[in-house]
Amino acid sequence: MKGIFITLEGPDGSGKTTQIKYLNEYLTKKGFEVVLTREPGGTVISERIRQIILDINHKEMSDMTEALLYAAARAQHVDQVIKKSLDEGKIVICDRFVDSSVTYQGLARGLGMELIESINKFATNGITPDITILLDIQAEQGIKRKKSQAELDRLEVEKLEFHKKVCEGYKILAQNNKDRIKTIDGSKSIEEIKNQVIKLIDDILNKARD
Repeated sequence: MKGIFITLEGPDGSGKTTQIKYLNEYLTKKGFEVVLTREPGGTVISERIRQIILDINHKEMSDMTEALLYAAARAQHVDQVIKKSLDEGKIVICDRFVDSSVTYQGLARGLGMELIESINKFATNGITPDITILLDIQAEQGIKRKKSQAELDRLEVEKLEFHKKVCEGYKILAQNNKDRIKTIDGSKSIEEIKNQVIKLIDDILNKARD
């Protein structure tokens, strides 16, 4: 079976980390070799870029610098981890990918969704997820969750209006990419979401075997 590229997306506090953990356990028990990774990050270089982007002290960072740093981290990630793993027939589960940049920098930052998509086509060499699971929640709910969990990073401390735009961006992407992006109500129980995620992934696995 060829490699399968799965990404999970959603506003801050949507519960991606929890569902990624459950999905990894499910696929590993079924005997698949799974590579868990995240963005920005996934390699030594990309993780260092992540530190720069999310450092709360870097308030002077321009929106375009932010967008290009995300793309740079992604280029290294794709080259060093994602493409290699997929070529080896592994299942790659990635916490965020291009959709995050298109939403956060393209719409919420106002740089333009098409521009960010164009930049990232170069960064990824055209690699696209086989399926993207979008956990959809209200911005208010997501930020409330994040504040109760840990110290917020540079993007998480943005005003509520920014996070509302992020939610709007994801809805636009889901509408324009219905075949790839599958939306799940992130306000449902962890167990309900887990079962919906597994059903979606089982469908992808069955198609891959055909």
